[in-house]
Amino acid sequence: MAKNINKKPVPVTKTAPQPVAEQKPFIRDPKIPAWLYDFKIQAIIVAALAFIFYINTVQNESAHDDTMVIVQNEYSLEGFAGIPAIFTKDAYDSYYKQFNSSNQLSGGRYRPLSIVTFAIEQQFFGAVPPAKMDSFLNHPMVFGKHDPHEQQFIRQMHVRHFINVVWYMLCVVVLLYFLRYIVFKSNPIMALLAAVIFTIHPIHTEVVANVKSRDEIMSLLFMCLTFIFAFKYRERKQLKMLVYALVFYFLSFLSKEYAITMLILLPLSFYLFDRESMKKSILATLPFLGVVAVYIILRLQVVGEANPDSAYEILNNPYAFAVGYEKIATEIATSLNYLKLLLFPHPLSADYSYATIPYKDFSNPLVWLSLVVYGGMIWFMFFFFRKFNAKTPTVSILGLQMPQAKFKNMAGILCFAIAFYMLHFLMICNILFDIGATMGERLIFHSSVGFSIAVAYFLYRGMEKIKPEPVGKILLAGFMAVVICISAYITIERNTDWKNDYTLFKHDINIVPNSVLVNANVAAALIDHADFEKDSAGRAADVHEGIALLNKALYFHPTYVASYLNKALAFFKLQQPDSEIVNLDKVSTMFPNHPKLPEMYYNVGVMFYVNKQYDKAADAWKKCLKLKPDYGQAQNALNVMTNSLKAGTVP
Repeated sequence: MAKNINKKPVPVTKTAPQPVAEQKPFIRDPKIPAWLYDFKIQAIIVAALAFIFYINTVQNESAHDDTMVIVQNEYSLEGFAGIPAIFTKDAYDSYYKQFNSSNQLSGGRYRPLSIVTFAIEQQFFGAVPPAKMDSFLNHPMVFGKHDPHEQQFIRQMHVRHFINVVWYMLCVVVLLYFLRYIVFKSNPIMALLAAVIFTIHPIHTEVVANVKSRDEIMSLLFMCLTFIFAFKYRERKQLKMLVYALVFYFLSFLSKEYAITMLILLPLSFYLFDRESMKKSILATLPFLGVVAVYIILRLQVVGEANPDSAYEILNNPYAFAVGYEKIATEIATSLNYLKLLLFPHPLSADYSYATIPYKDFSNPLVWLSLVVYGGMIWFMFFFFRKFNAKTPTVSILGLQMPQAKFKNMAGILCFAIAFYMLHFLMICNILFDIGATMGERLIFHSSVGFSIAVAYFLYRGMEKIKPEPVGKILLAGFMAVVICISAYITIERNTDWKNDYTLFKHDINIVPNSVLVNANVAAALIDHADFEKDSAGRAADVHEGIALLNKALYFHPTYVASYLNKALAFFKLQQPDSEIVNLDKVSTMFPNHPKLPEMYYNVGVMFYVNKQYDKAADAWKKCLKLKPDYGQAQNALNVMTNSLKAGTVP
């Protein structure tokens, strides 16, 4: 019979969770105040800087692309009711539909999340009911006019701008946490330095001051959260952390396509900062492939093919007129502009469309300079990556010997910084993907994180080289104070330019005088503004200036439909129907489905009739009816005039 063996029970002990990186010890410099190392204090600093730099945008109205995604987007104006359509249609579907057109951009745009936030805001402002949608969309937004409709709209835009500032504040705080937690885990001061550099950079004015660009802010925010929770999952092994990371990754995709870069950046960060093998780093990234697959399937179902004519529209394909190697050479040379603006952000412009940047070929030295600069960055990135796990006690870099431990810290940070810059840069430089524009300041938003990391590293290490140590710290603090003040001046001043289309393009025409888009937009604003001049001389001067700018736009872009349409409107205001109909006929030839044409043909017919030019009036009304056979006013006017002419009763 077996004996019962009484075993002494073994006490069960709970394994304490591993401390997160934010809690790992670091060596604090006793000459730097202890409170400056605290995350909460640092978060207050960057949030306060973001608030101070951008709070004056709250007084702004709408400008630039706000029209396409807010002002004339029926889905966002519908409030909650429009959210299903936002998730199932191209971002610009509503805008193009109003012009009887289809997607004009290569690859389409599926970025529903920021537009959903606009719809949520609209629900609280008051959703536009379907019965009033057409009149709302067709209500002219003329700057300087303050009827109740526009006053309400402006008040709503003030709130949207404030919300954009809050999003930006949240973004830079989360970015700070990401930098402390992952990139600079042993040096919170360096993390603060990088976060401040990013927060105050004037190149971000377009992202914050243009409400439409909220997609950039949300994209970076959710990418940083993906990094944070992916690392938390690796440390704590809690499934919910992985779920959070996957959810934030999907949200980053719904904000903007840039999230695809994380398929490289995530395993790279595991390898460089978590000291994991490359094989295990790649395996740890596999769950995120499921999110990519879901997004691609969703995108393919929603985004249709681009309008085949869009390939010939120079504003959507700025290299349509390039010959030979001009396209690739210009793209390479233009890439240098981003680094120039990151280092010296002046002057700034909202537009870099066709004719702002002349075509170049490989005889241009800027092309080769750009190749050398970017080639050097790529070489250093791979050098740091290859030497990261060097086993030798010292590592040679450009002939200088560096202790292996010190090199490893530097290599990890700079390799990641360059990779972060380059991967996002490749998304917007046109070399791999046509983005429909030569460049844009908002487009470098994500890459500027890598720039800020590298600059912060070199500034801090440079400070350490200065002896005695207090002098180095004073010089760094003084340098940052000067940079913050200069950046504040540039940013706050630039924010005022973004008040509306007129103030924005009126300023930028001095920066990019050959821009087709800027010339056309200033012209349109002048023609609208003419109605509010106090005397006829002032009205005529505005209209004539507008016509001159439209002619300049047409010089660079002879088939620009909007310029002909606005010239027709200008001649209507000058009561010159012969010149007006010439421009309407141009529009009719190039864009016969333009929704404004029937009404404008009818109006010019009325002007001919008043001038007793009956044959021309009949011709204009017939053109109106050809485009829109059910245009009752034109048919009635034609019938009345025809009958009056037969009866001899025409006045």
